[in-house]
Amino acid sequence: MLKVLFFGDVYGRPGRRALKKAVPKLKKHYDTDIVIANVENAAHGVGITKKTLAELMDAGIDFATSGNHIFNRKDGIELLNEKDPVLIRPANYPPGAPGVGYKIIPIRTQKLLVVNVMGRVFMKEDLDCPFRAMDTILDEVGSDIKNIVVDFHAEVTSEMIALGMYLDGRVSAVFGTHTHVPTQDFKILPGGTAYVTDVGMVGPTNSVLGVDKDIILRRYLTQMSESMEVADSPQAEVNAVYFEIDSKGKASKIEKIYEVYDV
Repeated sequence: MLKVLFFGDVYGRPGRRALKKAVPKLKKHYDTDIVIANVENAAHGVGITKKTLAELMDAGIDFATSGNHIFNRKDGIELLNEKDPVLIRPANYPPGAPGVGYKIIPIRTQKLLVVNVMGRVFMKEDLDCPFRAMDTILDEVGSDIKNIVVDFHAEVTSEMIALGMYLDGRVSAVFGTHTHVPTQDFKILPGGTAYVTDVGMVGPTNSVLGVDKDIILRRYLTQMSESMEVADSPQAEVNAVYFEIDSKGKASKIEKIYEVYDV
């Protein structure tokens, strides 16, 4: 059995500070084998830097997924191109994009495949099909790898649900990220795949998806462009999922985690 913690999009300094408090406690409570987090918003809400990734690793993160903002900073590209990366980007970016979209991680005598793919509906990027990209990846790794976790970074709930159903019984878990709003549909699908449409974010509570609420309100009221700034909130919410994978690569348990920390 594998015990896994997966954290939704870590947003800016409040998210990083909350993660520092949450990870050690939750790792101890669940006695986890690996901790994964989506970090594409970890550096001031956009992208990742070497310093912020190191900060998250020091907090107890073992591996990181990402999404559409991962190329926004030079550090992100350099981290993706490392020889043995702890950070992956969506696998359905066209050939030639920096980094890789999946990685096989050894855990004791077992192996865990972590995959990142991105949705296409209402996303500005012109990406390859995430459904067919998953088919290709599963063919490449072969049937020997049974423990498989997929981070589906997407905008539209129907596309997320569809991919979960498409991969049911073929992977251990499919977790949605990107919208920063946690959904309530934590479940194990009929084929044994743990699923939730969106895990939610790790970021400032008094905000609009992590951004200063006053900025967003002005944008809506005036239709004037204004740079996004991370909300200066005294508290941050932690949205995550804990799940267990049995010896056959099927999910045997899934549990929603929601906590709030002073930051």
